[in-house]
Amino acid sequence: MTPAEDKVAQAFKKKNWNEIKSEDSWRVFKIISEFVEGFEKMAKIGPCVSIFGSARTKPENKYYQLAEEIAFKLTQSGYGVITGGGPGIMEAGNKGAQKGKGSSVGINIELPFEQVHNPYIDFDKLISFNHFFVRKVMFMKYSQGFIVMPGGFGTLDELFEAVTLIQTEKIGKFPIVLVGKDYWSGLIEWVTKVMLHEEKNISETDMQLFSVVDTAEEAVDVIDKFYTKFLLSPNF
Repeated sequence: MTPAEDKVAQAFKKKNWNEIKSEDSWRVFKIISEFVEGFEKMAKIGPCVSIFGSARTKPENKYYQLAEEIAFKLTQSGYGVITGGGPGIMEAGNKGAQKGKGSSVGINIELPFEQVHNPYIDFDKLISFNHFFVRKVMFMKYSQGFIVMPGGFGTLDELFEAVTLIQTEKIGKFPIVLVGKDYWSGLIEWVTKVMLHEEKNISETDMQLFSVVDTAEEAVDVIDKFYTKFLLSPNF
């Protein structure tokens, strides 16, 4: 617990509501400062694709190696790579980007017992955040596409936020690519069977908001074809 959080906790115990409100007000300025720093740095990086996935994936894992290959190929198509800045799939993405001599961006999150940023991020393209929601805004605003590798709750959070924002037209459409049919097939089957057909909570067109592939070539091809078809410029 940080000193500020401890102060709020003590205020709750004493039911000192004025002190609590004061802390909340000051927190707004901390959040604004994170947005300002993020916008200023990210606006300079050029077109990038984000790679998401588990921080627990080891270098010998096939998905680590696949993420590295995808990142490399993205740089050869003129994109930089954005990751969450940590280990696992994120490290693989930054490693592949550096190997391809493209922009290697890390949007790190400060956590109590994790996560230390990986060594493959460009020294001038590492940004650390305290708040997950500020970090996610940066991903959504400055990514030309999402490559979603196998991951856990955090990966699902980022995936469904992107799909929701596109579905509700809060942001412009961009390609979302799920990599690893074996990994994602159970989820896609449930979404199709239950959400779409049984409960009718989504539409047929919503299933077109993402693609599912198995290879690095297929993943990069989805990104390339999207921007060739729509002739879109970077979203910043």
